[in-house]
Amino acid sequence: MPEATSKYRAPALDKGLGILELLARSTEPLNLTAVAAGVGYSKGEIFRMVQVLEEHDYIAHEDGGYVLTNRLFLLGMERPPIKSLAEAALPIMHQLTERTLQACHLVVASGEMMVVIARAEPPGDLAFVVRVGHRLPLAQSTSGIVLFAFQGDEARANWLKTLDDAGVQYVRNRFLKQANEIRAKGFASLPSGDVDAIIDLSAPILKGGVAVGALTIPYVERRPVKVSRDAVLKHLCSAVADISTELAR
Repeated sequence: MPEATSKYRAPALDKGLGILELLARSTEPLNLTAVAAGVGYSKGEIFRMVQVLEEHDYIAHEDGGYVLTNRLFLLGMERPPIKSLAEAALPIMHQLTERTLQACHLVVASGEMMVVIARAEPPGDLAFVVRVGHRLPLAQSTSGIVLFAFQGDEARANWLKTLDDAGVQYVRNRFLKQANEIRAKGFASLPSGDVDAIIDLSAPILKGGVAVGALTIPYVERRPVKVSRDAVLKHLCSAVADISTELAR
């Protein structure tokens, strides 16, 4: 972008990255005028870059504007650590949904955000399902707090700085208190910050004593109760232990 002060410059790459980052932050499609204003260039300066990004399926034209596609997400999923985690987790996640009759999703950290990289749906016709690719600030989600809770001191300090640098709104003392309580218990059971009547049950997937992912169940209490919350939590903790064992092999 124009204000960049890096020693090495690649103007075309700056434009492309600026456009992708802008669209990633946007909650609605942006037309060419809005994209140009957002990255600080004229429409003429970004027109060809927008066309190339669209041709390569990094962005798409929808509802009168441009949106980010899932192409970058899919590329990220091909990274060996992420791919190995998902491959180890998915069979166990499907078993978990069959035992609990609840949906579950797998979450990893990405900068100041937590990102859903996989999900499993239960048999039957009732569950609360979170889409793959869903993102929230780490400090604003149960899964994110779990990921933070099971990091070392240096990583925690770095994550806090990342949250602050990104301007994430959260109450630090409360966040740290929750993280410490979760670490002591080994799991989280907290009301969803997004949906009433949902209890987020979440536990860490560990490798070398550090959370590389979090497995989360948005618990829906059914009538009549078929599998109690305590039983669901027990199955969840067993599942993350099994995934952690798979990763250690």
